[in-house]
Amino acid sequence: MVPSPGGGCVWFPAIRRVLGALYSGGVSDTQDPDAAGDSTLGQIGEFGLIARVARRAEQGPAVLLGPGDDAALIAAADRRVVASTDLLVEGRHFRRDWSSAYQVGRKAAAQNLADIAAMGGVGTALLVGLAAPADLPLSWARDLAAGLADESALVGASVAGGDTVQAQILLLAVTALGDLEGRAPVLRSGARPGDVVAVAGELGWSVCGYELLLRGLDGPKLALARHRSPQPPYAQGPAAARAGATAMLDVSDGLLADLGHIAEESRVALDLDPEAFPIDRRLRETAVQLGLDPLAWVLTGGEDHALAATFPPGAALPPDWIAVGRVHERAGEDAPLVTVAGRAWAGAQGWDHFS
Repeated sequence: MVPSPGGGCVWFPAIRRVLGALYSGGVSDTQDPDAAGDSTLGQIGEFGLIARVARRAEQGPAVLLGPGDDAALIAAADRRVVASTDLLVEGRHFRRDWSSAYQVGRKAAAQNLADIAAMGGVGTALLVGLAAPADLPLSWARDLAAGLADESALVGASVAGGDTVQAQILLLAVTALGDLEGRAPVLRSGARPGDVVAVAGELGWSVCGYELLLRGLDGPKLALARHRSPQPPYAQGPAAARAGATAMLDVSDGLLADLGHIAEESRVALDLDPEAFPIDRRLRETAVQLGLDPLAWVLTGGEDHALAATFPPGAALPPDWIAVGRVHERAGEDAPLVTVAGRAWAGAQGWDHFS
């Protein structure tokens, strides 16, 4: 298959013998002609990039056929596939002066695999599209692939294929696939009055790291690490589904903004208890030092990729889930979707990519 100038060719081109040697360990770094220096993508070309980076993509058990053909073949045990996709644009979602390529790779995989967990599923495979300038160092692409692979491995998933194209900007498009393991998907539309609102995972740390990096300040290492590479609570998605969660989502744009989606889709209102959130001392102290509100970070900061869900009243929450509020009847079409201690939150409720 010959790639056209406009793209459209997945990076499964017919170089199976080369890729086979790479997957089997037949080519080592010491045999790599680029190991001694750092070539650019423009110097090695598209197929050179594939040959050097594809070895990172060790295949998980759900990938029946990985790179090497026109498409991958992924097992779908219960005859359904959960799918989600996200874009990461340099300058918008990451900065190379703030994050290493490895960290960007982990972040790209994490934000997509968290979406699979939010449906109650388990990630099985990623498809990755990379648009990059020709002068991008090969080492950056290699480290990106390593980050994607290592984060995917946390849930037993792997990078099964993708596409590459030259562009003036650096952009990643990642599609995640997942398996529900026979369970019904947990949707945003299932919350009912009386349900308990609960969260699992970390909140506020990514925006804390962002504020520190923006100001060029030191601070809690955890905050800087989480902004660069979040750690979603992957196992808590399936655990919530098994426990009977009525609605669930991934917290990517801010807890209040994202819970608003559950409220809207379920036609209910949610009220949160600000005292229910355990705010880490380091997070609180850093916010105070910057003249900012730590509760605002927890409620409106994005990119932590925690999970938020609703559970039937009286249900036993899985370990690591914390009850933080209740679901109520909506008072009217103009009533707030999500309130805090019974009141509408003053100010932005999270991130909006077009505002």
